[in-house]
Amino acid sequence: MSLMKNYLLILFTFFMAASGLSAQEVVDLNLREALTYALENNVNTKNARLETLISKATVKETTATGLPQVTGAVNLNYNPTIPVVFLPNQPPFGDPTNPSDVIPARFGVSYQSGVAVNVTQMILDGSFFVGLKAAKTYQALTQLDVVKAENDVIENVKKAFFGVLVNQERIRLASANLSRIDSLLSETQSLFDAGFSEKIDVSRIKVQRNNTYSQLERSKTAYEISKQLLKLQMGLPPQYDINITETLKELNPEEELVDMLTMEGISRIEIDQLNTNLELTNLDMRYNKAQYMPTIDANGFIQRTGAGNTLQKVYDPGNWFSSSLIALRMEIPIFDGLAKSARIQKNRIQLNQLENQKIFLDDNIALEIYQARTSLKNDLNILEIQRENMTLAQEVFEMSKIKYNEGVGSNFEVVEADAALIEAEINFLAALYDGLIAKVDLEKALGILRTNIDN
Repeated sequence: MSLMKNYLLILFTFFMAASGLSAQEVVDLNLREALTYALENNVNTKNARLETLISKATVKETTATGLPQVTGAVNLNYNPTIPVVFLPNQPPFGDPTNPSDVIPARFGVSYQSGVAVNVTQMILDGSFFVGLKAAKTYQALTQLDVVKAENDVIENVKKAFFGVLVNQERIRLASANLSRIDSLLSETQSLFDAGFSEKIDVSRIKVQRNNTYSQLERSKTAYEISKQLLKLQMGLPPQYDINITETLKELNPEEELVDMLTMEGISRIEIDQLNTNLELTNLDMRYNKAQYMPTIDANGFIQRTGAGNTLQKVYDPGNWFSSSLIALRMEIPIFDGLAKSARIQKNRIQLNQLENQKIFLDDNIALEIYQARTSLKNDLNILEIQRENMTLAQEVFEMSKIKYNEGVGSNFEVVEADAALIEAEINFLAALYDGLIAKVDLEKALGILRTNIDN
């Protein structure tokens, strides 16, 4: 009886574990929801937003250098042996009884303590204000970096999202093909059993059936991989499953695709980033030029010190005395080996490089738009051709099957027509995917990747 209870307990535990492994929460998503989630959870966008916090802290750090700098100090010194100071053994303070020409004397006490406060305030430093402006400009650059990171995430999520939808369609078509070939195999097997067909006819269809089944399994594998890729791009934990609630046709109305071929682009974030880098380099050059200017600082110092030959006497109020200092300090650069001049020259070269990059970026964006428009137009034409081919292949298959059923066509014609239909479907889906990717590339080139989110 005990053995039976243990067996039932083990069996129950096994089924509970199995159900826990198979239980996977399904998340229903449309494209807008996927993009919104990705912008919040993708690691690149999260790090870009964290970088903006770093830039804000940098502004505060730079601002702090222009505020009063206050330091305090407390010390306690003990001299086990008081240092000796040598005095000349000469009249009128000499000691005639001492044959040496110097007299050793100990000045100081065994214990000494002090408390001090030092205040420094910058009065004039041209580089400070330039540095503060540069820190704020860097903060603006990090905001642009966030937008750039978000655009990259949107591009990757869209492509991964379309990949999942295309693989879904591959599975649907492959399943339909398998059902069709199974029906044909069943009919041919019945004819063979009745003596109206040859063994080779059955074998030929079985080969086609195995190929179709393999295609279905590959489509399922590609579908699962594409979902994992989408989850990775979104930042969705792998233990969640995805169910897409939109179709390709809903996401890509033909009139929208045609309109994109003539759509004007907007300013790209890369241009704004480059302009900000130009501003930062200009500020860096201004900072280096400001190093030629003098700097003025104000300094205030107050101190209380006490001393005694014993530790108890050190903190006797009568042994403590105050001192203070107020000062202005001006530093004037005279010669640094032409280091500042070299840095300024380097800034000028960097500005020339950035100007060259700006010209190249403008040309490159124009080329991207041209290539993306040409690719989308070409892919739409190919897609239409492949759609027509798929329709024609479907008609050929149906006619071949009718002829075969009526005894005026061969089994080979039916299998060949089925293979042609499958090839046409594969070509259609490949053209569809290429068109979707070309659409995303054109959205990126035109700077309108965020349209599905912002509208």
